[in-house]
Amino acid sequence: MKEDFYEILGVSKGATAAEIKKAYRKKAIQYHPDKNPGDTKAEEMFKKAAEAYEVLGDADKRAKYDQYGHAAFEGGGFGGGGMNMDDIFSQFGDIFGSAFGGGGFGGFGGFGGGGQRRVKGSNLRIRVKLTLDEVANGVEKKVKVRRKVQADGVTYKTCPTCNGTGQVMKITNTILGRMQTATTCTTCGGTGQAIDNRPSDADAQGLKFVEETVSIKIPAGVEEGMQLKVGGKGNGAPGNGIAGDLLVAIETEEHPTLKREGDNLHYDLYVSLSEAVLGSSKEIDTVTGKVRIKLEPGIQSGKILRLRGKGISSLNGYGAGDLLVHVNVWTPKELNREQKEFFERMRDDENFMPKPEKSDKSFFEKVKDMFS
Repeated sequence: MKEDFYEILGVSKGATAAEIKKAYRKKAIQYHPDKNPGDTKAEEMFKKAAEAYEVLGDADKRAKYDQYGHAAFEGGGFGGGGMNMDDIFSQFGDIFGSAFGGGGFGGFGGFGGGGQRRVKGSNLRIRVKLTLDEVANGVEKKVKVRRKVQADGVTYKTCPTCNGTGQVMKITNTILGRMQTATTCTTCGGTGQAIDNRPSDADAQGLKFVEETVSIKIPAGVEEGMQLKVGGKGNGAPGNGIAGDLLVAIETEEHPTLKREGDNLHYDLYVSLSEAVLGSSKEIDTVTGKVRIKLEPGIQSGKILRLRGKGISSLNGYGAGDLLVHVNVWTPKELNREQKEFFERMRDDENFMPKPEKSDKSFFEKVKDMFS
C-alpha cells in the first residue's frame, strides 16, 4: 500500500501551499543524490518526496487526491507515480535555489549549472468519450496517435560548438573585472549532440511522424474533466532524450435514462395509477444490464427505492454507489365516461382519502436521505 503523500512530506492535510513547498525543499535537500552518493534508500526517498510534491503542490491534483486518494492516479493517473530523475530535475529544479551551487541540481545526471541535459519531448493531448457503462465498469481503449519518434538511420555526433558539454562559456568585461558565465548551448539545446546523419524522412531534429495505436486503461469511476497520463507516449526527443507523455482528457456521454450523482445513479420510473394501486413488476435499466423490481400495492408517488451496489464503482476502490429509483405515479388527464363515473363514486370513499403515515417521509426528508 502506497504511503500517504502528506506523511511523506511531514505536513498536515490543512497545510498551506507555502508550507508544502517548504517541506518538500527540506526533504529533497536532505535526500539529494549529491549529498548521498550511492545511497539507494536516499534516492528512493528523494523520488517519493518529488512524487508527493507533484500532487500536493498542484491545487487541482491535490483536490483529487484529497477526494480519491492514490486511486485518482491509477490506470495512467494524473501525474505522479514512476517519476524518474530526469522528470524531477526538469520540473522542480527551481525549488532549490542556491542549495546546490546556484544551479538547482548539479552533479547527478548532468543537470544544473547549464550542463549537458536530456531533452524531454512535448506532451500530446487527446480526448476520449466514454459511455456511462464504460465509466461504471472501467474500460481499455485503443486510440491512434500521431507522434514524433526518432527516424531510422539518424546518427549523432558531439556538438562542435560546446564539445559535448551542453554549455558554452562567455566572458564579459565589467567594472568589477572579467566575469565568466555558463549558458546553454544554442546549437544543440544543451544535449551536447548534433545530428551527423539525417535520413530524408526526418526533420531537423532527426524525428519523423508515425501513427501508433496506444492502449489506455481507464479505471472505473472516472468523471468528466479528469485527465489521465500515459507515460512516454508523447513526442520523442532528439539524441538520448526522453519521450513526452500522452494526456487523456475524459468526456462522458449522457445516458438516456440514468443520471449520475457522484457514485450514485438516479432513475425516474413512471407507473400508472392502476399499477400503483394494485402493485406491479417493472424492468429498469442499470449499468450492468436490465433488472426487474417489484412495486408493492399502494406504493406512493415520490417513493425512492434504493438498489445497493448498482451505481458507479468507486474510483478509490471502496465498492460501488447505489441506484435510486424514483417512483412517479402518472395521473391520467383525460377519462372516458365510465372511468369518470368510477372516480366520482370514489371521491369520498374512505380508501381514497390521503392517510400519510409516520413512515411516509416528507419531500425534504427524502432529499436529505438522498444526499446523506
